[in-house]
Amino acid sequence: MKVSTFSVFQVFLCFLLLIGINSCSEPKVVEEGELETIELEFAKGFSIKKGDEFYILEVNQPWTGADKSFNYLVLEENRDLPIGNFDVVISPDPQRLILTSTTHIPHLDLLGISDQLVGFPNTDLVSSEKARALIDQGLVKDLGSGPYANPEVVISMEPDLIVISTLGEDLKYLDLFKNAGIPAVINGEYVEQHPLGRAEWIKFTGILTGKFEESVKVFDEIKSDYFQAKDLAAGIETSDRPSVLSGIMYKEIWYAPGNDSWGARILQDAGGSYVFQNQNGTGSLQLNYEFVLENGINADYWIGSADFPSLEEMGKSDPRYKNFEAFKSGNVYTYTLKKGPTGGLEYFELGYMRPDLILKDLIKIMHPEILPDYELYFYQSLKND
Repeated sequence: MKVSTFSVFQVFLCFLLLIGINSCSEPKVVEEGELETIELEFAKGFSIKKGDEFYILEVNQPWTGADKSFNYLVLEENRDLPIGNFDVVISPDPQRLILTSTTHIPHLDLLGISDQLVGFPNTDLVSSEKARALIDQGLVKDLGSGPYANPEVVISMEPDLIVISTLGEDLKYLDLFKNAGIPAVINGEYVEQHPLGRAEWIKFTGILTGKFEESVKVFDEIKSDYFQAKDLAAGIETSDRPSVLSGIMYKEIWYAPGNDSWGARILQDAGGSYVFQNQNGTGSLQLNYEFVLENGINADYWIGSADFPSLEEMGKSDPRYKNFEAFKSGNVYTYTLKKGPTGGLEYFELGYMRPDLILKDLIKIMHPEILPDYELYFYQSLKND
């Protein structure tokens, strides 16, 4: 429903790399039968195995198209080290955390450990009230967002853990962080294409921070809310499902979510009929204007139209937008209803963790009679100035 919003982090993330930590503990052999697999319901990008007072996290989809995986051992201090090849060994009670994506911040809020955040790139993008209070008190260091972010600054902060979101394009600082003894792990939530798959990554954070039980409870509540809303829309007849256009033009290319993507799936779960439903793919489609006009000119709604402040401004940016019926009728919606005090959009921060709210928003837009008392949380209708 959007072109990737993490470009402001991508260069910085290239500096934060996977490392391993040497242990002085005497290793013991862990037989395969001693490991319990904790099944995940929707997430495909990581797995959990539990041993005797330790967890093993495997991230098998660290980025789109990755051909390698990473193994993290979460082990209490002064415990025996199991035999195995681990990229990182982590104590499950980190007190000083550096995050690199706004989508990870709600994990801390929901697990009650927001005060463990000590560093973040470009703190103006943060909307969370709890995190902003820490930032305003000078307790969270702004790590910058430019192309020359300094990894030595991160090292000097001596964090207990760095959680990164990366495209995996540059691992040249691996040895630097390894030698500094700073553990860094990859959160690959954005690769997930089921809405609840992205939310289930809170269990990954829960294990890393010693809050696994709490993370399961949080996820179960969100899952329940999502399916309750989905069930309300499930009975809508095909003929009553409005057609929905999504995406915008950028340099003569129209970007929109593929039909197998996270964004398209929520549209369908909300009782919409996506105009690009025959365009398979989990990433962003790249379409020409003529194709979009042919397929979307009569769409009932246009949902996911970037962050234009008004229809007037949207029309000025590209007059061709005015050719669509959804534009003419004012049925254009964008995800800009809630902004943080420094301009960050809450949708880009909380949306991965709360797909239930996105789903309810879309149901309210397309089928308001189903949720008569619900008020939109992320989305708002664009109006003329």
